[in-house]
Amino acid sequence: MRTPHTPTHHLAHSDGPGPDRVPSARSPYDELAALAEDPAGGPQDGPLDDFLRADEAPDQRDDDTDDAWAPPNHRRRGRRRNRATGLPTMLRLTVWVLTFACLVALADRWALLYAERQAADRLKDRLHLTAAPEVRIGGFPFLTQLLDQRLDSVQVTVPDVPADRVTLTQVTATARDIRIDGDGPTAVRGALVHQVHGQVLLSFADMNRELGASQVAFSAQGPGRIGALGSLRLAGHDVRVRADAHIQRDGDRGISTSVDGMRLDIGDLATYRPGTGRTEGLHLTRAAARRVTQEADKVKALLGVPEIVHRMGVPDSAVHAALHDEDKLHRLTGAPRFLHQLTRVNLVDVALAHPEVLKRLGVDLSLLTSLTRLTRPQIADRFDFAFRIPNPPSGDLRLQRVAVDKDGIHVYVSGAGLLLGK
Repeated sequence: MRTPHTPTHHLAHSDGPGPDRVPSARSPYDELAALAEDPAGGPQDGPLDDFLRADEAPDQRDDDTDDAWAPPNHRRRGRRRNRATGLPTMLRLTVWVLTFACLVALADRWALLYAERQAADRLKDRLHLTAAPEVRIGGFPFLTQLLDQRLDSVQVTVPDVPADRVTLTQVTATARDIRIDGDGPTAVRGALVHQVHGQVLLSFADMNRELGASQVAFSAQGPGRIGALGSLRLAGHDVRVRADAHIQRDGDRGISTSVDGMRLDIGDLATYRPGTGRTEGLHLTRAAARRVTQEADKVKALLGVPEIVHRMGVPDSAVHAALHDEDKLHRLTGAPRFLHQLTRVNLVDVALAHPEVLKRLGVDLSLLTSLTRLTRPQIADRFDFAFRIPNPPSGDLRLQRVAVDKDGIHVYVSGAGLLLGK
């Protein structure tokens, strides 16, 4: 290895220019390059190379020298830092907003429930009800409506309202556009209802319990008509009762019933309809009339009463021949016309003059007496009912229509400009 420094007097005796030529000064970078060369002229490992390559693995030195250098990218790292530092702030803000919204919603619902309960208690006291009605205030939020002193809608459901002889099963009213007068939910003095629609339900179950005393069952028979079926105890006999009632409006605020088509069935023997009309009175059923025509002694007993023969329209000559000839009797009584005419004979008229005829037919005279005393109003009173909707001190409340379905009788009402609580 060469010495690091060569004295200047050796350079004067070496081959080259003459002694009169002054050698040029060498650069320190040339000396460093000379130190990096081996005696054979090739590059050698210098002390700096060992220092720079000390941390690198031997098998990676050659590969790393080929990679191009690129400046570090600080922009992406900066974005990640901003997101990391901004996320907790947004999360805290969201949590605070949600918490505040929940508290406001809870306060609104609490005020709504309190107002509904206060309204229900007032209605119970004013209407003298046994149970508080159900009150539902519509619209959200409630507090803003209260501050504006105007409610969108209020629905009130009142069960079991007494009305004359019957109890209204349920009364439901929905009021809209309500202007309240008060200083808050605890100091409401009154309200002005601009529009209200209601429905009154009178169930057949309540009618059966209150009108029929568990002996009469009411059912729907068509639009505006109901049927009643039950039993009466007359002269020791169970008499089956049938009646038709027509539901109708009674003015603008009431409904009433008109009972017609009443019939009392005495087994399968006879049918009694109170009244003095042609189809009313006591008449044999078709089955009973057929049995009578099959028994000669009963037929002869009927033909022996001139009133019955004249009502049936049978000629006297045919009656005389039938009473003396069995074949003619069977031909007369076997005709369809004779059977039909026999069912149209009012046995009440026969019983007054010939009570023994009814005995042969199997009709109890005491039962007939009780039936004749049972007039139409007495039977109709068992099924008759009526009620009226209240007349408000201000505004208008009218009955719109009446409908009958399988549940009972529905009455629809509407009103406007109702002033409540003052």
